[in-house]
Amino acid sequence: MTFKGIVTIIRIPFLILALILGILGAAVAWYESICYGSSFNIRYAILATFGLLVAHAAVNILNDYFDARSGLDYETSRTPFSGGSGAVPSSLLTIQHSLWLGIACFVIFLIPIALFFIIKTGWMLLPLIVLAALLIIFYTPIILKMGYPEWSSGLGLGILPVMGAYFVHTGEYTFTAFIASMPSYFLVHNLLLLNEFPDVEADLTVNRRTLPIVIGKKRAAYFFSVVTLLVYIWVIWAVIYHYMPVFTLLSLLTLPVAVHVIKGSFQYDDRKLFLEAMKKNVLLVLLTQALIAAGYILGGLLLH
Repeated sequence: MTFKGIVTIIRIPFLILALILGILGAAVAWYESICYGSSFNIRYAILATFGLLVAHAAVNILNDYFDARSGLDYETSRTPFSGGSGAVPSSLLTIQHSLWLGIACFVIFLIPIALFFIIKTGWMLLPLIVLAALLIIFYTPIILKMGYPEWSSGLGLGILPVMGAYFVHTGEYTFTAFIASMPSYFLVHNLLLLNEFPDVEADLTVNRRTLPIVIGKKRAAYFFSVVTLLVYIWVIWAVIYHYMPVFTLLSLLTLPVAVHVIKGSFQYDDRKLFLEAMKKNVLLVLLTQALIAAGYILGGLLLH
């Protein structure tokens, strides 16, 4: 096991998503602490965000482990955004190393952090943690073969992180926190969906049933477009009905990027153009959520 192999399989640039999710959940909790006098603990925010980073790393590691074990990693045409890290096929790590590294993420970091927050904030956090762990463990071997696996990424790397990062401050789940987490669901759902297009042929060899396989790439592109637009419809609706602060409308600044990505999603037969769409989609996912978090922070500062 080499340091380069560990860095490669963790896919550090992809962990920016977990960082933003942690910040978003904390921002919602802080905003509501200003509005309603609920609790907020900056140390809990930092620890929860660290836990999200490790959890996301574990997802990447275990995904590579299962893909290497099935042989998929040796068939996939890798891109900067899909097809795994390539750590095992390039011999930076062995399959066994990747398994032990994924297990280490749980034993050394995730389980102690989870126990700490359960003790400090309440047992109601346990169902969320168990569900998140199940999604991590069963995503590649089971969920990817169910016919519509994209929901799991939206839930596991969208709703649950935001709700969990919120819960560690308040000790409860609220409807407003759920409202705040839904744009993340849509965006991360679509992050996985678009990244699945180049992997269709390779995924078929291991009986995966992703949306581009089940309904075809053209229909999947239409589905992607609708879900992308739902992000903005959701934020506007939530602001109108005072579920989200008005400053979260800053997320509408990414709408021009969304239009470009939607157009690019239909260019799946042109590898160069489609890779550009995938690149812009990563920017869309990260920047939109960052702007929503900024909207909560600005709203709290105005009320402070």
